[in-house]
Amino acid sequence: WCIPLHYPTTTFGEKIMSSQKVTVAALQTSFGLDKEKNIAKVTKMLEEAAAKGAQIALPSELFEGPYFCKQERDEFFAWAQPAEGHPTIAHFQKLAQKLKMVIPVSFFERDNQAYYNSLAMIDADGTNLGIYRKSHIPDGPGYEEKFYFRPGNTGFKVWKTKYGTVGVGICWDQWFPECARAMALMGADILFYPTAIGTEPETPDLDTKDLWQRAMIGHSVSNVIPVVAANRIGNEEGQIFYGHSFISNQRGDKVAELGRTDEGVITASFDLEEVRRNRASFGFFRDRRPQLYSSLVEP
Repeated sequence: WCIPLHYPTTTFGEKIMSSQKVTVAALQTSFGLDKEKNIAKVTKMLEEAAAKGAQIALPSELFEGPYFCKQERDEFFAWAQPAEGHPTIAHFQKLAQKLKMVIPVSFFERDNQAYYNSLAMIDADGTNLGIYRKSHIPDGPGYEEKFYFRPGNTGFKVWKTKYGTVGVGICWDQWFPECARAMALMGADILFYPTAIGTEPETPDLDTKDLWQRAMIGHSVSNVIPVVAANRIGNEEGQIFYGHSFISNQRGDKVAELGRTDEGVITASFDLEEVRRNRASFGFFRDRRPQLYSSLVEP
């Protein structure tokens, strides 16, 4: 037998380890009523992320304006637009192509008479790889999303981008281990969570920041996968968003984090081949017992 010349050769016991490096970023900032200023701010931050070497960069949830779901007001339905021909998506498609960057773009979608909290996955060549519609819709004081959004009908999604296969859950999705596990089973290399979370109007003494981070760090550990979470900051008519956007590695270690009021960009680099080896060696997916999990799909 023979070995083709382009294959690496080793002596017995020598390790051959390939690598697939990717640098990711999370953006954190405040947003006002001026949509064009918000888009310009995110654009500038994405350019900053690219200058830091980021290949996939995550803006936060519904970044075109303030978090309007604090109250049930029908005038906000006018902010929704169809995905087809959406000017914000088109803008970030051009930017993605220019920066050679993957950009998940959160937006308020109108599909005929249905409204969704949605995300367009823009690949590094500007291609829109598809739409994900938020699966879990919260309903409570300060987060009255069920007034505006139907539960998503796309199912969980992962996309094969230029820099790896990525999965995205939107805000409330991030609290559900089933969402993270489903995306990992579908082949995600990294999980991204655009977010808008802060104070609880009915319980002002409740600070969910640590719980919020721990939930996603748990996804990192249980699925042996890096997680990127991008939150907003600022005081929006008394609702204060607490930031603390972060990136965790496949061990659940926070490798980058912003504070409560920091505006900026954080980055981290991962070797996806190393992550895959770590995931395989932990055995979580080898030792799964799906036949025992039927209670998970009972209402």
